[in-house]
Amino acid sequence: MDMPAIRTLKPNVTQREAVRAFSAPGFSALYWRLRIGPLQKIADAYVPFWLYRVRYQLGRTPHARLFALDAVDGSLDLFEWPRIPEHRELISVDSRNRMLPSLTGERAEEILREKVLRVVFQQGFFKLREARLDIAREQGEVYLPYWLGFYGRNGSMRCRVMDALRRRVEGAKASAFFEQWLVA
Repeated sequence: MDMPAIRTLKPNVTQREAVRAFSAPGFSALYWRLRIGPLQKIADAYVPFWLYRVRYQLGRTPHARLFALDAVDGSLDLFEWPRIPEHRELISVDSRNRMLPSLTGERAEEILREKVLRVVFQQGFFKLREARLDIAREQGEVYLPYWLGFYGRNGSMRCRVMDALRRRVEGAKASAFFEQWLVA
């Protein structure tokens, strides 16, 4: 079955840079090599995100922000952008290493509401008069790129994740997210 190409933001990390990051000296990489095994291979992977315009009021100041929520289960960190990514910022990718959206629109809004309230409260919840968020989903979806580093020995593998936009290695939550997808 042929899968259509996806629209994804251009990664800020090349494959070579990802290998270097997964193999870098330092406590985290050393921990993975000693506990799990050496880096065996890496692969790119793509996660669908839905864009939402969120409006709320802090004090007397209205705010409008653009958030992106992963459309798989909503467990990954939110992305925030000043505007919807433009066509020139997107590339078309043919890859089987992509997840499919599985959240309902209603559940996605519930998760987004919880996450945005957490962000707003960290920003200054004393100024928030009431927790009313106006949430509107934008058209379409955009896939975001990740690098997966596979470590292991003796037939046992574990996955370490790098966000290819933010240029950072993610934690246990993201590793579990991708490992669950890989075994499904």
